[in-house]
Amino acid sequence: MFSNWTFARRISAGYGLAGIAFVIVAGTAYSTTSDFIQDYTAMNRTQEVRRTFQNLQSDLTDAETSQRGYLLTGDDSYLDVYRETLAHIGALLDAAQATTVDSPSRERSLAAIRQPIATKLNELRQTIELRRDAGLEAALKVVATNEGKRAMDQVRSVIDELDRQEETRLQRRTAEAQASAARTLAVILWGGIAVVAVVGLVGWLVTRALSRQIADAISHVRSASAELQAAANQQATGLREQAVSISEITTTITELLATSRQIAEGAQNVVQIADQTASGASAGQGAIDIAQDAIGSIRRQVDQVVTHMLELGRKSQQIGAVLDIVQELAEQTNILAINATIEAAGAGEGGRRFAVVADEIRKLADRVGNSAKEIRGLIDDVRGAVNTTVMATETGSKAVDAGAQQFGGVAASFRRIAELVLATTDAAREIELSTKQQSTAVGQVNAAMSSVALAARETEASAGQTLQTAAELARLSTGLARIIRHAA
Repeated sequence: MFSNWTFARRISAGYGLAGIAFVIVAGTAYSTTSDFIQDYTAMNRTQEVRRTFQNLQSDLTDAETSQRGYLLTGDDSYLDVYRETLAHIGALLDAAQATTVDSPSRERSLAAIRQPIATKLNELRQTIELRRDAGLEAALKVVATNEGKRAMDQVRSVIDELDRQEETRLQRRTAEAQASAARTLAVILWGGIAVVAVVGLVGWLVTRALSRQIADAISHVRSASAELQAAANQQATGLREQAVSISEITTTITELLATSRQIAEGAQNVVQIADQTASGASAGQGAIDIAQDAIGSIRRQVDQVVTHMLELGRKSQQIGAVLDIVQELAEQTNILAINATIEAAGAGEGGRRFAVVADEIRKLADRVGNSAKEIRGLIDDVRGAVNTTVMATETGSKAVDAGAQQFGGVAASFRRIAELVLATTDAAREIELSTKQQSTAVGQVNAAMSSVALAARETEASAGQTLQTAAELARLSTGLARIIRHAA
């Protein structure tokens, strides 16, 4: 399985084993060093506790000494030390309290000396106040009770017991720190030796495996370089033939590009002619629309003439009816005038004047009758003319309708022609656009073929370089094989 690993995998495995060994040694060294640091910290904590309680005992002793000096002399300067120690004792008690977090025995010892310290300080304060207020004898009476001495002895006893406990703890932690230091040194020494041994063994195994693998790789490189030389020769030959073919294709594409440009120019001319034809067709369509509107106006006027002529015929018929009444009145008047003349002739002399009037009325009736006959004749002529005009007008209206229909067909045909001309124009524009696109595409193909030709020449040069590289690779593989044999 190891023989099938790659070079990178073997190197990674070697470094991995060395790294694992180093991590193990480093972890062990870190653990032992951490234990040593903890032991050393505990030793410092023990020393600090011992110093704190010793300083506390020393401050109490200084305060007692200052108190005795003041009691004996009454000089306030002896109380300076007393005042300083009071503040210092409070700070030491707080520091001692901080050391009891992880130690119940220290906490018990601190609790045991708080009351004696308070008693001793109270006795000191009381005697100083009595010495100041009542004199030496009153203060000595309090001292003689030995309450301060008992409190001080109790404080010394607790501090001595705590010091012995801390001394024992210090010895134990010193032994543990020495053991941790010894283990750390042993781990670093023997771990370093083990890491060096593992690295050396891994290096030897990797070197041995890589020597065989490199030898096999050199053999493959030799055969591959030979195949690469053959392939490079074949590729160079093919590339030369390809360069010749690409040169011929480039020439053909250049000719096709010139033809495409000519077609594009022709298509542009066709578009211009089509635009002019479309403009003419649009103008003709406008003229046809105007003429069609004029024919419609003529048709409306003819319809109005027919309407007026029909109305004239109807009026003529009404006039004829009136003339019939007038003629009938004239005939009746004429009969009445004759009867009046007859009656007047029978009346004698008295009716002569009436006869004259009747005769005039008869004559007037005759003239009216004759005028009515003449008017009837004229009306008949008007009727005939009206009928003729109406017939002619109807014929003209039909002719106008037929002409309008034919002109509508002509207009529709002309409109269709205009649409076809517009379609032709659009098609010509599309042809022009397609031709331009084709010309552009052919130009791009020409440029691409030029690039391909250049790439082919560069590839041919690269094939030559590859051939030289293959020969150099074969030479290097031979030299590398020689080095591996000498190393083996």
